[in-house]
Amino acid sequence: MLGGMFRNQEIPSVVVAELDDDLLTKAFVLDVREPDEWDRGHIEGATHIPLGELQERVGEVPLDQKVLCVCAVGGRSGMATQFLNQLGREAINLDGGMHAWQTSGRPVATN
Repeated sequence: MLGGMFRNQEIPSVVVAELDDDLLTKAFVLDVREPDEWDRGHIEGATHIPLGELQERVGEVPLDQKVLCVCAVGGRSGMATQFLNQLGREAINLDGGMHAWQTSGRPVATN
């Protein structure tokens, strides 16, 4: 698991209110929640790779694109952000996760 190895590092993050459409259209949106969470709703166009599978599936995450990491409230996506940045990706955590996304009235896909 990705847990303890990154604990004391700064996590680059953005809050929903600071997200602009330019970032959303250009970023690779990575949802690291579990399948049942994903099925209940996610950001349109996001890629689903549960956190527990990220190490083995990291090759699916582009090297040349900013990565916006998303989970329910920001904890798991924070770990994913740190992991990806350690590997040379440019990742940023969505602070507040899908909870903040939905609370702000942003659209949710269920496909």
